[in-house]
Amino acid sequence: MASDAELALALAPTGSALEASAQLLLGISHLLAGHLDLADRCLADAVEGCEGAGAGSAMVALAERSVLAMGRGDWPQAETLAGRACTGAPGAVSERYPGGALLFAVTARLAIHRGDVARARDDLARAEGLCPQLTWALPHLAVQVRLELARDHLALTDASAARRLLLEVDDLLARRPRLGLLRDQAAELHAQLEIMRMDAVGASRLTAAEVRLLRLLGTHYSFREIGGQLCLSQHTVKSQAMSIYRKFGVSSRSEAIGHARDLGLLVE
Repeated sequence: MASDAELALALAPTGSALEASAQLLLGISHLLAGHLDLADRCLADAVEGCEGAGAGSAMVALAERSVLAMGRGDWPQAETLAGRACTGAPGAVSERYPGGALLFAVTARLAIHRGDVARARDDLARAEGLCPQLTWALPHLAVQVRLELARDHLALTDASAARRLLLEVDDLLARRPRLGLLRDQAAELHAQLEIMRMDAVGASRLTAAEVRLLRLLGTHYSFREIGGQLCLSQHTVKSQAMSIYRKFGVSSRSEAIGHARDLGLLVE
């Protein structure tokens, strides 16, 4: 993606709509690669040249920059960038253009940070209304929007909504696996969701290693096969499993699986 964007940028006439679009794609490619400072600079350049590229491109570039600012903990800058995106994008653009889902996910998070839950829920509903348009044909945006929405729902302690979105992300990543940083973010959010579930059901005594093992106990894999997946010895897997049994007050793998499902920690 980066090489294609760089080629397009080299071939596009200076100051043209194509140049701004290429800058936007280059910024997104750096974002996926984890080069966040470089991504921010490219996105800033894209915003400057987006007048000819249309309000939709400028809105996405500004929303992406707002996400990066929140990641740095720079909430005032995130508010400023999101405000510019809202001002520059007419309602018809943000309400109908798929990229508007990212902007609404961003403004929802900012509203949560301000403590304005009613505004956050309104923006979440708008973003999720656009999600059906974001399929695996638009992989980066489809996954990123759902990840941002999952973050919003986790911030609102709505584990069920976050889980639904992350399952959609898993399906999208199965079709489009080469999305760099977004895969890592999905794994982090899955871990946050597990911690929230554990806390909710009083199972937070499990260690991070035991949580990882618990997901595989419900499969047909043997302890040796599980150890191969987790890069652990069979002995270590068995020791961790025994620790889970003690904490759950059960005496076998099947009982542990049943107890975890009763608690909602495993899904059929």
